[in-house]
Amino acid sequence: MEIHISDIGQIRNAAHQFIEYLGDKRVFAFHGGMGAGKTTFIKAVCEELGVEDVITSPTFAIVNEYAITNPPSTCTHIPSTIYHFDFYRIHKLEEVYDMGFEDYLSGDAFCFIEWPELVEDMLPTDAVNISIDENADGSRTIIIE
Repeated sequence: MEIHISDIGQIRNAAHQFIEYLGDKRVFAFHGGMGAGKTTFIKAVCEELGVEDVITSPTFAIVNEYAITNPPSTCTHIPSTIYHFDFYRIHKLEEVYDMGFEDYLSGDAFCFIEWPELVEDMLPTDAVNISIDENADGSRTIIIE
C-alpha cells in the first residue's frame, strides 16, 4: 500500500487511510531518515485512533504510552493502548532488553516503533514495515509492506 501526502494539511487523511489498513496487526516499524516525518505521522495516527493525551516524541523517554479513549466507530479490534518507541538514542541492544521491550511486543497494544533497525531481530514476523520518504518537492510517500 502507498499513501502520498502532498502537504501537512493532508496528514489526517493519510492517517485515516493507514488506520483502515491496521486490521489485527499490532507492531509497526517506521523507517525513514531524520526529518522524514515519522513522529508527525504517528501523532496524526494516534489522534485519528482517539488518543486525547498530548502526543510527543519519545526521543528522550524512549517510549511513550497513550490511552485510546475515543476510538473511531468504524474500527474494530482496536486495543486500549499505544506504545510509541523511538530507538534513535539507543546504542546497545542490551538497553532494549533492560527496558522489557519483549513484554511490550507480547501484549495487545499497538507498538509504533521509530528507528527499528536496532531491534529488527526482536520484532515479530508479522510486524508491518512502513517507509516514509521525503520527496524533492517536500511531499511524503508512505509505503506500507
